[in-house]
Amino acid sequence: MMTLNKRLDLIEPKILDKSFRTGRGTANEINFWIFDYDPADEMAVRAHVSYLEQRINNQYDDVRIVQFDLYKLILNVLREKNYLDKVMQMEQAKTSHAIINPIKKTLRLTLDGDLIIGKITESIVPERDIIFLTGVGKAWPIIRSHTVLNNLHSKIDRNPLVMFFPGDYTNELRLFGEITDDNYYRAFKLIER
Repeated sequence: MMTLNKRLDLIEPKILDKSFRTGRGTANEINFWIFDYDPADEMAVRAHVSYLEQRINNQYDDVRIVQFDLYKLILNVLREKNYLDKVMQMEQAKTSHAIINPIKKTLRLTLDGDLIIGKITESIVPERDIIFLTGVGKAWPIIRSHTVLNNLHSKIDRNPLVMFFPGDYTNELRLFGEITDDNYYRAFKLIER
């Protein structure tokens, strides 16, 4: 079993490899990848993702890392819709659980015009950008990782995508190593543990 630091060090050469960036495999697989890690390592992974984004974006002209923190996307959309204060008031008056469905409806999750998917797809340059999805644990249970991947599957086919996942990915996604999400077989493990 590799240490976290060794696995993190292997990300940069992997994603800069031309074969990684050019797309699909021999069976026409989608270019989606998952870097799973122990949730206790969240802060180290966040720091390394920021480091990679800054380093690659400052050093290369032909590739760019575009990071999307799912939790921050939720907050930005709610702010744009002038709904964030209402959500906070609703949460204080009721419970955290009571705001989940109203937020999902506001974000139009899994519907045509899904605002989270729209924010991601409108911000990328095909064939240049590598998409990093972060904030998976912070966005749960409003956004589920398999839902985002499934919805992006039909929208992104010319950019590699890496989801940084606090949990386990074998033949299924297990958030925090405990919460089983729907299976997602189309993604590959970026770096084995």
